[in-house]
Amino acid sequence: MNVKALVIAGNGTNCEREVASACRLAGADCDIVHIAELLAGRKRLDDYHFLNLAGGFLDGDDLGSAKAGANRLQHARVAGSAETVADQLQRFIAAGKLVMGVCNGFQLMVKMGLLPALDGDHRTQSVTLTFNDGGHFEDRWCEMVVDPASPCIFTKGLDRLYFPVRHGEGKFVPATDAVLAAIEDRHLAAVRYCDPSSGAPTMEYPANPNGSIAAIAGVCDESGRLFGLMPHPEAYVQRTQHPRWTREAALPEEGMGLWLYRNAVEFIRTNLL
Repeated sequence: MNVKALVIAGNGTNCEREVASACRLAGADCDIVHIAELLAGRKRLDDYHFLNLAGGFLDGDDLGSAKAGANRLQHARVAGSAETVADQLQRFIAAGKLVMGVCNGFQLMVKMGLLPALDGDHRTQSVTLTFNDGGHFEDRWCEMVVDPASPCIFTKGLDRLYFPVRHGEGKFVPATDAVLAAIEDRHLAAVRYCDPSSGAPTMEYPANPNGSIAAIAGVCDESGRLFGLMPHPEAYVQRTQHPRWTREAALPEEGMGLWLYRNAVEFIRTNLL
């Protein structure tokens, strides 16, 4: 049996093909499914192992980044059913499957309460992603450092990452100091923006492109199976996607982003198939 990955598309996503390509390069079968197919009941999350929420601008970021999309998934009923897509998603999570949201997908996850999901509560929002401190869209490559103590499945065995960001609302903000303390204590901040030279987490611009609290670039839930981050791993899965690929002969053929997807596929093969 093959690993079956799903990328949800539609209503403003624009990175679904890149994410699907990354899943396939990592060894998974992957379908791109429009959200309308889920709402019509023609496709179901139950038939997949790995859900990907891609980047873009869901509903033009009306009501704030991904908020309208979150409302749709939480409240719109699946045709011919009493359940919502969010109900399917809760069942998907309970089955031990994997979810990764990138950029707009990360925004969608936090607005739905899927992350950081403290104490296993995957329905209540406790953090947000809001306007960059600089007040404008950021499109740049950023260094990140991985927390080796994090339970995150996707970053296991990794140390430093280098991906591009492309967002106007990427500043990570917890609802309270207690939420931030819990994230820190439980090592849920799997990746942080860091100084390129020292590797230390930083609040300094442009290394921290949006002013994220505690330099948090991405978080997981306590199981490590749900993960969201603002930088785009699918944008660096092969050598020629690196901004200096013509000038750095030592670059490997595989880009760092592929490692996250490969970790996901290997986890599924070992634990779910």
